Amino acid sequence: MSTRTLVSPATLARPRGKAVYWTVFTAVVVLFAIAFLFPVYWMVTGAMKSPDEVARTPPTLAPKEWHLSGYSDAWDLMQLPQHLWNTVVQAAGAWLFQLVFCTAAAYALSKLKPAFGKVILGGILATLMVPAQALVVPKYLTVADLPLIHTSLLNDPLAIWLPAVANAFNLYLLKRFFDQLPRDVLEAAEIDGAGKLRTLWSIVLPMSRPVLGVVSIFALVAVWQDFLWPLMVFSDTGKQPISVALVQLSQNIQLTVLIAAMVIASIPMVALFLVFQRHILAGISAGSTKG
Repeated sequence: MSTRTLVSPATLARPRGKAVYWTVFTAVVVLFAIAFLFPVYWMVTGAMKSPDEVARTPPTLAPKEWHLSGYSDAWDLMQLPQHLWNTVVQAAGAWLFQLVFCTAAAYALSKLKPAFGKVILGGILATLMVPAQALVVPKYLTVADLPLIHTSLLNDPLAIWLPAVANAFNLYLLKRFFDQLPRDVLEAAEIDGAGKLRTLWSIVLPMSRPVLGVVSIFALVAVWQDFLWPLMVFSDTGKQPISVALVQLSQNIQLTVLIAAMVIASIPMVALFLVFQRHILAGISAGSTKG
């Protein structure tokens, strides 16, 4: 059965048809590239303009005079190294906690089939219908006075790490992926004498690199861009992440310096996406099975 397209194969076979097709295709790709890259260009070059040029109307497409001092001023005046390190610690801990506990819970619900597993999964998914804003006050009261041990987690990275573990969306994403894993592979591991934990470590996790990469991106980006919760739990300015520090320290800072700080703060997430994109593609081919 042949597939119908907008341009017929006979038209594409002609020189004129090929020229028109590749012209339109190139134009569409270029337009989309400009649409996605222009905001990045505007932000990067905006930090290199003078304060008067940034506020000028109509705006200039490129700086008349290139000033790199905005980036150095942002690095020093806004104490970016300290706040970036705070963000890295908070995001890395939340990622590790979430990856360990969500993967273990998803594997148990998918492959171990515990009693009342469907009820537990339904309760977990029901939390997705609760607005995040409605959970802020209960979470704050919990971390301010931890039940049973009555310890405050305010101004402590654990206040970010522990609530991040309860991520119903990532848990469900992992469970759905585990449900699609070939059962014959897991049964072969059981026949070879592998226990449940060994099967998870040696079989399931290597095959799950694509979804683990996606979950890692979601977990890290969620912590990196979060503002309200870190603002509430970190009253100590020396422990605040970059998202809170950019707002708290922007009162008496020039606009160009603030733009430069936002550019620097976005670089780790862009680099992270590029790294995980490569691992996702490699994981898809490594985790494939024949049959």
